[in-house]
Amino acid sequence: MKVCRECNVEQTLSEFYKHEAMGDGHLNKCKSCVKERVNKHREDNIEKVREYDRQRAMLPHRVQARKEYMQTEQGKESKKKSLEKYKKTHPMTYAAHVITCNAIRDKKLKRPTKCSVCNAKKMIEAHHDDYTKPLDVRWLCNACHRAWHKSNEPIYE
Repeated sequence: MKVCRECNVEQTLSEFYKHEAMGDGHLNKCKSCVKERVNKHREDNIEKVREYDRQRAMLPHRVQARKEYMQTEQGKESKKKSLEKYKKTHPMTYAAHVITCNAIRDKKLKRPTKCSVCNAKKMIEAHHDDYTKPLDVRWLCNACHRAWHKSNEPIYE
């Protein structure tokens, strides 16, 4: 048994995270207090935490691990489930993407070589201001596309 330094409740050692530096090998705060503190920190510092998460996700070993995972059966199944969920939760957006891709394939739409906002020549994407008009697209680089969606709301109806 051990008393949590935060909530002062006596609990079994299984309610404390292991920590080799502590005398008894367990942290001096219970799991629920640690989780509460971590969640509060995330809420209070959400922008910093999100930026940290984005940078961490792009570390080379994490990118490589994701690529390897996506080659496994479990990774392929996960991607398939994710796509099915996206189709159900965003049917109009998905339909617009399919129609746009088919139009590009059939040469009814031509993907330009540069962004219509900043003239960048990398990762040009079709952007819909209005998903009810799937062939009415603007061509934006990935950065301009994300920036637009961050400060605007597309039309769905």
